[in-house]
Amino acid sequence: MRESLARTKIDESGDDMEQSALLERVSHIQLESNPVLVEHAKERAESAQNRVADRITAFAGSMQFVYLHLLWFGCWIGFRVEGYPYGLLTMIVSLEAIFLSTFVMISQNRADAKRQVIANQQWQTVKEEDKQNQELLALSNQILELTKAIHASTGPTRR
Repeated sequence: MRESLARTKIDESGDDMEQSALLERVSHIQLESNPVLVEHAKERAESAQNRVADRITAFAGSMQFVYLHLLWFGCWIGFRVEGYPYGLLTMIVSLEAIFLSTFVMISQNRADAKRQVIANQQWQTVKEEDKQNQELLALSNQILELTKAIHASTGPTRR
């Protein structure tokens, strides 16, 4: 995927060419999965309904799905399973569209759940970092007060 991104950017401006060169150089690096998303995927995989919906969505979003339908429609019309205006085929395709739109919504809900998991994790990180920053500020203030006390007790320095 990174390579295809790099190839599409080559014809654009110099910045894009630099980005594409960078993408090509780092395309071999394995990115570590977010542990929260891995855990979310495990929880989702525990449900048989989720596994079925994920597989259907994955197949319906593939080129094999498109090729299968081209073959199916071509055979249906070519072998004259029914005459024009293809009422049964139209009904079957309409029902399929209804179900596929449902699976698209399920997929969108899954993506929203992933985004929410990431947002929750990021919010926890922000809270932890804020707490650490507050502690660091308190330590810095203590160091400042100690430094002032040392300077006050040693008196003015002469050169």
